[in-house]
Amino acid sequence: MNIKRVFLDMDGTLLNSQGEVSLTNAELIRNAGLPVTLVSARAPMEMREAIETLGLKGLQIGFNGGLIYEMRDGNVKPIRVQPLAQNEVQDLLTYIRKQFPTVSMSYYDLNNWYCDRIDEGIRYEHNLTHQQPTVITDEAQFLKATINIFKIMLISFSESEVQTLESTLRNLDMNHITIKRSGKAYLEITHAKAKKSIGIDYIFEKEKLRKEETAAFGDGHNDLPMFERVAYPIVMENALDDIKTVAYRITKSNDEDGVGYGMKAFLKKS
Repeated sequence: MNIKRVFLDMDGTLLNSQGEVSLTNAELIRNAGLPVTLVSARAPMEMREAIETLGLKGLQIGFNGGLIYEMRDGNVKPIRVQPLAQNEVQDLLTYIRKQFPTVSMSYYDLNNWYCDRIDEGIRYEHNLTHQQPTVITDEAQFLKATINIFKIMLISFSESEVQTLESTLRNLDMNHITIKRSGKAYLEITHAKAKKSIGIDYIFEKEKLRKEETAAFGDGHNDLPMFERVAYPIVMENALDDIKTVAYRITKSNDEDGVGYGMKAFLKKS
């Protein structure tokens, strides 16, 4: 086995229930000595701590594939970007606020997290990621500036509201966006061309990787396209049973250092 790249989902996979990379997990991953790319719906600001903890170099994938980038001297260097169309951002924000006023809504550019009010959802996300949002009071004027919005994030702790919100947004028939469910409380809107699989394909081509030289760790349905592209899909113990059916191996849970354990146990160098 000659693994030249390992792709890691973050939430529910690399990160434990506290949203962190444990010290033992980090040590196991570093000791494996394998090149790692994070593949996440998260923004770079929410990925930075994991990148620094693991000492990662090279390309990383954020915003569900809407951004491929490197960290250089503590700064984000974009390699490939696929932001939302500016007019669609404004239309979506206006529509959602009118139709779903209780939903927590925020959005991200390359380096910042924005919202128009601090509510329960914003506080929940802050506690999880330890990031501080910027409150925008004149949103229309703000969005007129030259700014790339990569993701709109919606949070509701009502299952029925999330389901209604998702079906309503899909019925808008906006061809340039994609809507993904992330956990029970989250909906994330990114560009239709922002896909984890596209980001992975870019790295395959750039690094001349062969399928048999790659592995991936994940736990959710949005990881299935990633699993299809690698030779060794390793699924977390905390994943749903239908995800486990595609696994090369099933590793320990995200609260049991499953990524580090799996790298040591299943990705031995030949």
